[in-house]
Amino acid sequence: MKMNRAISAGVLALGLLAGGGWSAQADSASAQKPAGGAKIPGYEVVRLENQNVPNFQRRVARCPKGKKVIGGGAEARGNEAILVGSFPTDDNRGWIGLGRQPGSPTVGISVFAICAYTGR
Repeated sequence: MKMNRAISAGVLALGLLAGGGWSAQADSASAQKPAGGAKIPGYEVVRLENQNVPNFQRRVARCPKGKKVIGGGAEARGNEAILVGSFPTDDNRGWIGLGRQPGSPTVGISVFAICAYTGR
């Protein structure tokens, strides 16, 4: 089975803005330290595990109350799955993923949102 995977540029940009690579695990709910040593208050990764949904149906990983999305990504799974979109919600409180799979009415989509307190 062939799987197509994609992670948004937001995740890459987050690492660059924070001063380089990450020294902590991505799914810890506590404040994490980028390689430069600064903490990210309330850092948390919210994950929607893979689920088959109709082609082009959006799946949204939402941040907990009080936090905003600072990055995210999505993955399309299936024999010929294509990730069509991976982007933040309009209110910056979650991450959207959607895809399609030619020859099938459904596609597997997983989504994750990187959340933190932003002070905005």
